[in-house]
Amino acid sequence: MIVLAAILAIFVYGMIAAMLGTILPNLSERFKLTPRQNGTIAMAQAIGLIIASVSAGPLIDNQGKKVGLVLGLALIAIALFLLPKASGYRWIVAYLFLLGLGGGIIVTGGNALVSDIGGERRATVLNLLNLFFGLGGLATPFISANLLNKNAFKLCYLTAVLTAATLIVNFAAPIPPPTGERSFQFSEAGLLLGDPRLYLLALLLFLYVACEVGVWNWLPRHLIAQGIDEGRALNILSLGFALGLLIGRVFGAGLLMGLEPKTVTLGASVLMIVTTYLALQTRDPKISWIAVFCAGLAMAPVFPTTLAMVGNHFDKATATAMGIVITCGWIGLAVSSKIIGGIAGGDPKRLKKALLVLPAFSVAMLVVHLGL
Repeated sequence: MIVLAAILAIFVYGMIAAMLGTILPNLSERFKLTPRQNGTIAMAQAIGLIIASVSAGPLIDNQGKKVGLVLGLALIAIALFLLPKASGYRWIVAYLFLLGLGGGIIVTGGNALVSDIGGERRATVLNLLNLFFGLGGLATPFISANLLNKNAFKLCYLTAVLTAATLIVNFAAPIPPPTGERSFQFSEAGLLLGDPRLYLLALLLFLYVACEVGVWNWLPRHLIAQGIDEGRALNILSLGFALGLLIGRVFGAGLLMGLEPKTVTLGASVLMIVTTYLALQTRDPKISWIAVFCAGLAMAPVFPTTLAMVGNHFDKATATAMGIVITCGWIGLAVSSKIIGGIAGGDPKRLKKALLVLPAFSVAMLVVHLGL
């Protein structure tokens, strides 16, 4: 029951991670939004994720994972029920900020819960957990394109209902209360914040999340600007990128049975440079699908394996350390979204140039590995 609760929470987060990129073309058409405004909307969600992640760690360490998961899921459900009622750009920004708050809490809580369960096989178990993130990410654009006729508001209501059901499961699950052994103590803050590995892992996730969520949020708009039909663009996101993440995490879990986590993330960084660059160089939907699928495969193990490295190193205040590292990941999302939106300006066709941020950040990930 505990594992089911964590799986459903991460599945929901996978759905909302793909939500903005899925509904953005529809919202942009309805409200005449520019790429610069799209960037501000994405940044609002990222700010919500940042605030939630940095504050949720101590809350979860001291009050328990159940409190964090229930609170996060409640915020997501509220945001998704309200988003279809948005009357304009400012309300969309506000509801995406609320969605980010809920998402940041459940990412920290769900991964911290499974990190405790994983023990010595933490990296493998976290990759298997985040397989359901990929499944959720696949479901959102696929359902929108093939079942809901790309209707953004129907998608919000459907996801809100699934989130509410997941909240009930997490509330009922016998998730153990905090024991105090791994809780956050302010007296230990100096040791935590003085460890250089915390900052290297945080920088690694900063760069990685900028790349992954950059694909989630911007790929459909980029493909549409290249002349690809919206429905086909959403299917490239779901059956290309999300499916690549899904399959990649299965392979990643197997690789981590015999390889060091740092070796896996280093190899993934190299592949990310190649695949994210190639994904931007074609207008052919079939070639684009192949490149995006390979990018998903390459990215798949990085997020959960980085969190496993955090769990391996910080045996106390684990959720707090994870919260700090994840927060830096969301800062990467905010920075990259603003850069991408700023470069593109008012012209969606300039997204091809703007999205070169992704292979550039992948190169920077290699440099961070030298420090690790």
